[in-house]
Amino acid sequence: MVQAFNLSGQRVAITGAGGGIGSETARLVASMGADVMVADLEAPEPLADYLRSQGKVSVATALNTTDRKAVEAWAETCGEVDALIDCAAICPFDDWNDDGWDEVAERVFNVNLQGPLNVTRAFFPGMVTRKKGSIALVGSIAGRIGGVRAAPHYAMSKGGIHAFVHWFSRRGAPHNVTINAVAPGPVATPMTQGEDFQPETFPMGRMAQAEEIAGPLAFLISPSASYINGAVLDINGAMHFS
Repeated sequence: MVQAFNLSGQRVAITGAGGGIGSETARLVASMGADVMVADLEAPEPLADYLRSQGKVSVATALNTTDRKAVEAWAETCGEVDALIDCAAICPFDDWNDDGWDEVAERVFNVNLQGPLNVTRAFFPGMVTRKKGSIALVGSIAGRIGGVRAAPHYAMSKGGIHAFVHWFSRRGAPHNVTINAVAPGPVATPMTQGEDFQPETFPMGRMAQAEEIAGPLAFLISPSASYINGAVLDINGAMHFS
């Protein structure tokens, strides 16, 4: 009988692992038994050191997920991977009338949309060969309702993630490859630090913590989620119902 939340013997690749959600997810996945390959713009060496201290195999890599060739090279270096979790994203809190906003928007679309597409495309062939694989992406409440304080570039990019999950799920399904996403509300991480979200007005009176997003991401690559495919899981403390 398969243990529902046991990832022992699995290799998991995580991008955006230097951020709040990514680092918490890496720690959790490792505690569930997986070896974890971690990547971010700057190689998250302290995280990899910690994971190795816990007896896990972990390699940290500096990676720009918008660079398709670099992503493909990283996927080849990672070797056989059972699951991919992409947490890399940016969320500038700006105004679309600001000078230079178009350039910022292009960067947001590249990181938040092209990046997940690149990593999914790079790891998918290996999963097809092994006839199994799980992919988990990070969407947002912004992709559902336009956001809480997010600018339009971020809301559009996260709505695109939700659409991509639906699109890809039908292509992965015949190969026993699943793809799902989480759609968090505001999360207390360095990305949101300094922004006044007025969490006291939220239904639960607070923002989410990074570990509260890491848990669902880990679940989506676990044996318990083996028949979940094409889903976008809302994690917003009753702020919105899909």
